[in-house]
Parts: sequence; C-alpha cells; structure tokens
Amino acid sequence: MQKTYVPNASSPPVRWVLVDADGQNLGRLASRVARTLLGKDKADFTPGALRGDFVVVVNAEKVTVTGKRLDDKVYYRASGFPGGLRKTGLREMLGKHPERVVQAAVKGMLPHNRHGRRLMGRLKIYAGPSHPHEAQKPVPLSA
Repeated sequence: MQKTYVPNASSPPVRWVLVDADGQNLGRLASRVARTLLGKDKADFTPGALRGDFVVVVNAEKVTVTGKRLDDKVYYRASGFPGGLRKTGLREMLGKHPERVVQAAVKGMLPHNRHGRRLMGRLKIYAGPSHPHEAQKPVPLSA
C-alpha cells in the first residue's frame, strides 16, 4: 500500500516575494499577501504547516481605500487599565504608522492561533520603497 505524501516545513526551500502596495486597495492587497503567507497558491498546500513564502511589502504609505473608509475606519488598542482604550482613525494611522495598517489587515485574514502568529513573523512591511532584504533576492508577486 502506498503512503500519502504529506509535506512539512522542511520540504523545499521557501521563496521571498516582493509586493509593491503603491496604489493598491488595502483589502485586496491583504488577501493576496495572506494567501501567499499561507501557501495556498502552492500545489502541496497543507493546513497547519509552514509552506508559504516570506513576503516583503513596500510603499505601505501609498495604499488606497474606497468610500468613506479613510475617515470612518477606527483602530482600537487597550492598555488593560480602566479608561485605557485608545482610538486612532485610518487617516491618522496612515500618516504616522502606515505599516501597521497593512499589518492589521493581513493579520485579520490569517488563522487566529499560534500558526497565524508564526506566519506574521514571515511578513516584512516597510512604509517607503526601500527594504533591507536584497540578499534574499525577493521576486515580484505575480498578479
């Protein structure tokens, strides 16, 4: 009887993928990045195994949104103390920390467990066009 092939994290080496966020819609960009991190575009996709690629996102400050989302969307964070809830609008967040906007969008599309947290470690986001990962030779993400 032939055994079923089950790929694991030590199978073939992973790629580094470069994504340019300039002019891209936030949600569509995040879903493409999450799909690449999970490895769903590979023939040997296995849930729970680290089969996806490393993703480098550049130009996070130039991401776009539709409708009134730029003024209406709010990000929350809590200190854990009474009255410690902080609210930040999308417009302000894009001005101060644009990489956090993309990070939050991608994080919401990954599994909410330790596998998702490991995948977030493979995501590198930069506000501008430069990044320190040239040695890994990232290839552009195909559309």
